[in-house]
Amino acid sequence: MGEGRSSETSGEPVPPEWPITVVIVEDHGLVRAGMRELVDAEADMRVVGEAGDTDEGLELVTSRRPDVALVDLQIPGAGGVELLRAMSTAAPEVHALVVSAYDDYAYVTGALEAGAIGYLPKTATRVELLDAIRTVAKGTMVLGHEVARHLQRRWRDPGLPAVELTQRELDVLRLVAKGCANKEIARDLGLGLRTVEGYMSTVLAKLGVTSRTEAALWAVEHHIVAGE
Repeated sequence: MGEGRSSETSGEPVPPEWPITVVIVEDHGLVRAGMRELVDAEADMRVVGEAGDTDEGLELVTSRRPDVALVDLQIPGAGGVELLRAMSTAAPEVHALVVSAYDDYAYVTGALEAGAIGYLPKTATRVELLDAIRTVAKGTMVLGHEVARHLQRRWRDPGLPAVELTQRELDVLRLVAKGCANKEIARDLGLGLRTVEGYMSTVLAKLGVTSRTEAALWAVEHHIVAGE
């Protein structure tokens, strides 16, 4: 259990004891370094570990049991959503705060359904990130302003598409539906293998599925593979 873990009383969130322990699961080293610098500069919180993919992230969270896990969704391995699901089972007391470049409806709801209690865009300010860490450490949900706006817009207009894929994500999905492996997709689209893996994780998260087969079936059912 993290050093900052607090007990619960009368059903109300209780501020964790000093300091709030934090782990960072993010595959970009510069982003991790920036987050660590921000967190460690605060008197009431400290980083107790970093990971760059889903396997490392789950091992880190289960071994360190921090108060808060900062999680990017587009990370190598099974992806951030799968990591959140695994964390909610293996370490349910750890509060997950997603910090992602994506804030569309499907992405946010997928993360929240998988166990996250906070979601911020990577455009969040230093103050917003630190305040969000303190809030989720108490077990209280936090949504960035733009994230909340997207959700509100979707709730007000249920006719809007639940899944918003970029053109490149659609390109990857079409090739997946045709049975192409990541190496073939990388070759056909002129992308690096790591880039394709990132797109694949993004597509799975947005569709709310956990396998390439499910993604391919979704593509067929929604007529994404034209003329097939």
